[in-house]
Formats: sequence, structure tokens, C-alpha cells
Amino acid sequence: MASLGRSSALISAGTMVSRITGLIRNMVLVGALGVVGSSAANSFAVANQLPNSIFALISSGLLAGIIVPQIVKAVRTHADQGSAFVSKLLTLGVVVLGAVTVVAIVAAPLLVLIYGGKFSPEGRALALALAYWCLPQLFFYGLYALVGEVLNARRVFGPFAWSPIINNIVSIIGFGAFIWLFGLTRSARDWTPGMIALMGGTATLGIVLQALVLLLFWRRAGLHVRPDFRWRGIGLRHIGRLAGWTFLMVVVSQIAGAVQANLVGSASDVGAAQFAIQTAWLLFMLPFSIIVISLGTPYYTQLSEHVAEGRTDAVTADLASLTRTIGVFMVGILGAMIAAIVPLSRLFANDADEAVALAWVLAAFLVALLPLSFQFGIQRTFYALGDTRTPFLYTTVQAVLVIVTAVIAFVALPLPWLAVGIALGQSLANIIQFALAVVLLRRRIARPLGLGAAARAVVRFVIAAVPATAAGWLTFELLGGAAGWAASDRLAGFLSAALIGLVTLIVYTAFLALLRAPELRTAVRTVRRFLPGR
Repeated sequence: MASLGRSSALISAGTMVSRITGLIRNMVLVGALGVVGSSAANSFAVANQLPNSIFALISSGLLAGIIVPQIVKAVRTHADQGSAFVSKLLTLGVVVLGAVTVVAIVAAPLLVLIYGGKFSPEGRALALALAYWCLPQLFFYGLYALVGEVLNARRVFGPFAWSPIINNIVSIIGFGAFIWLFGLTRSARDWTPGMIALMGGTATLGIVLQALVLLLFWRRAGLHVRPDFRWRGIGLRHIGRLAGWTFLMVVVSQIAGAVQANLVGSASDVGAAQFAIQTAWLLFMLPFSIIVISLGTPYYTQLSEHVAEGRTDAVTADLASLTRTIGVFMVGILGAMIAAIVPLSRLFANDADEAVALAWVLAAFLVALLPLSFQFGIQRTFYALGDTRTPFLYTTVQAVLVIVTAVIAFVALPLPWLAVGIALGQSLANIIQFALAVVLLRRRIARPLGLGAAARAVVRFVIAAVPATAAGWLTFELLGGAAGWAASDRLAGFLSAALIGLVTLIVYTAFLALLRAPELRTAVRTVRRFLPGR
């Protein structure tokens, strides 16, 4: 467990710095393009979403779900500790990534039409021009995920978490240069080839460097890897069966995302749209990435090891421990984000009205923060068990619900509220997906999951969070609320969000202590690992 704690701390620290620089990156991007009612911002969002979406699916699906267990198994059973297996796997992965990238670039006009079909003609033209610059990111996103998951499987966790910082620094410099040269540019009609090259080239250069830097740490994995095209004998049929279900899960998720992006594109010039959704999702994913991914990644490697040993009791114990550890952090952070939601949004908006509009979208996503956080452990348990079919089934249910709720929002809501309705529909779908995943996992292992104590712990956390959130919201009101100092500019938003969050977390911690929550000690030990000299 000490090793898990050190690994989690290393990943959390890297992820935290990465996400903070990522927030700065997006703040600079908002300064260049705006966030609400900006056709240029929404065109860039669609173009940059194409490689981003596939990266997210690769890193959380095929690679994270299949490669890690297979490498752990190879390390334990092969005389060369898996070097030959990884050589073949990496060679195959690079070939497939290259082919997929070429196909995506050729299909760029169709992809832009699918995601941005409701844009104005100028908006679609700009999205297509930017897409040609952004789509080569596919190869390097995939390479980053592939090499990173191999390192994770060999318990080299740090580089995968820290390397995105390079991308963020490159983007900050490039987007800052855009502002210096061209200023705030909201309209898609105003773009020149030089503007497109600077914006798209910056986005892609950062991803290239992010991927290549991982290769500097390859020796730490202790593997001797070389190109190997002899793929026979590495279990492609078995991997293909597992990947087949993951691929289908990718397809249904992409369909749902495309429907959302296409429908919300109709609000591109009048209110919150695709870029607002992406910005709100970035804020939503900040605690998820720092806490859930950081804690869950080492646990996932341990889960895979326990499955390989046939220790089902240890698997359920890992899941319960992960749920309680994630819960004690995420419930408090959820309360702080609710209380500081307007100042937080002001960091990514050019005025208070934009901040309020963005805050509503973020609030709709926050409805599902806890279920989505807990689902991480459930889904990784399925993957550790070598079961990708069941995640496909409950993800299909979620995707259908996302599509249905998005269509309902498009029909029933005025355009300025369309993004909020779509985000809320996704949250409701995620809640149902989580509930279904829990039921199906219990059936899969044919024994109780042992999550009763974890569920009771989460209830304690929520009880502590209610007065803490109220204290944070009162602080927000004392600072003037949405119409006052707290949302007057970005600096005020930052200071207000920090103060409100601090008040909320202090009160939350105090109530956890009053309730004598044993998980508080775990949280304190985790936080202390980040202190100097620890």
C-alpha cells in the first residue's frame, strides 16, 4: 500500500501541475477566441475535438482496458519479462495509428460535417481548415497513450502524468502570440491562412512534443524493444475479441458525442455552444483527473495483478478501498465547486454574463461528478477481469440516453439554454450508467461487491459537505455574488474561488472530524505526501 501511495502522489502531483497549466492554456485561448457566442471558438473546438475524442477513447478504452492486463500477464509468464510481446504490440500499434490518422485526414470534410453540420458556411470552412492542422495529432495522441500505458504497466507512472505540461506550455506561448498578433477574434469570417496556421500548428506541436518526451523514459521500464512485425503468436485473436467490444463502445460513444456537437452547433452564434461545453467539461474533469485518475491508475495495476493471481476477495477489497478514498476527496471538492461555480467560470469568460452562462453548463455536468468518479473503479474492474463486453453494454445504454436527452433539449429549449440541457442530459445518462454497471459487476463476479461500508462512508461525506457548501456559498454572497466583486474580472474570480474553496474544505474537514470519519486519516496521509520533505 505504501508503494501505491507513493505512485498515487507522483501521478497526482504531475496531473495537478498539468491541469493547472491546462487551465492557464484555456484562459489564454478564451482571450483569443471568446467562449460564448463565438463562431471562431466553436469552429476551433470542433476541429480540435476530433483527435481529442479518439485519444480519450483510446486511453480509457482499448489501451487502458486491454494492454495493461496483457502486459502484466506477459511480465509474469514470459522469460524475457514481456519484451518480445511489447515489441510486437508497439509495432502493431504504430502501424494502426498511422493508418487511422491517414484515413481521418482524408475524411476530414465528412467529420466536420458530422460534428459541425449546423454551423454557418464560414464556421464550417474554418473548422475544416483547422481540422487539417489538428488531425495529425491523432497519431501522437495514440503514441502517447500506447507508450504511457506500457510504462504504467511496468509501474513507471510519473512520465505519463507529467508530459502533458509540455503541451500546455507550447499552447500558452502559441495562443499568447495569436493574441499579440491578432487580438480577440470571435467571428469565423475574419480568419486568414496565417491565423489558421498559428492556431492549428500550435495545438499540434504541443501534442507531438508531449508524446515524444515519453520515449526519454523508456529505459526505466526495463524492456528491450525493437520493431517486430511478426505478430503471430501474441494472442491477437484474444486481444481482438476484447478490443472488438471496446471498438463498438467507441462507436456508440462517438455517435452520441457527434449528435451532441451537431445539435449544440445551432447555438454557436447566440449563446453557450460547443466551446462552452468543452470548457465546462475541462473544469468538471479537473478534480476527476487529479483525484480519480491519480488514485485509480496504481490501483488498476494492482487489480490486474490480483486477477492474475485469482484473488477475487482482494479485487473486491481493492474496489471498496478505492471507492472510499475517492469519495472522501470528491465529495468535498464537489461542494467547493458548487459554492465557487461563478468565480471559477469567470476565469474562462470575458465578463460576468459569460461567466454565469458557463456556470450553468458546469452545474449541469456536476450533477454526475460522484457517480462518474465511482464508476472509474467499476469499469477498471471489468477490464482487469478481461471483460470488455459488459462495459460496452452499459455504455450503449448511456449513449442512447445521451442522444435522446440531447434531442429533447434541442426541441424543447431555447438556443441560449441548449448547452445546459445537453449537459444535464449527459449527467442523467451517466448516473443510470453507473447504477447499471454496479449491478452487472456483481453478477459478473457472482458475489457481493462489499461496497456497503463504502456507501455508508459516502453518506457521511455528503452529510459533512452540506453545511460546508452552505458556508462556501455564504462567502460567495458576502463577496458580492455574481453581480459583485467575485465575478468582476479574472483575478477577482481566482481569488474569490480560492477563498470560497478554502472555506468550504475547512468546514468539510471539521465536520468529518466531528463525525469521526476514519477516511479523514487516509485523506490527511495522502495530502501529506505532497508536503516538502515527505
